[in-house]
Amino acid sequence: MLHSMSTTVEPSSERSADEVNEEIRALWRRSGGTLSVEQREEYQRLVLEWAAAVPQPAPAA
Repeated sequence: MLHSMSTTVEPSSERSADEVNEEIRALWRRSGGTLSVEQREEYQRLVLEWAAAVPQPAPAA
């Protein structure tokens, strides 16, 4: 089964960190634990999207 992968970063307000994390996990499952060059690029994009979606702690007062 082939899965299409988006090449654009979606705004963090559209997908939660949990949703992006699930896509990262699915990428690793599909790859069998070894990422191709294209999959590594997708992984890097997803990690950046995940980091943008992670709630930031409130600054200390």
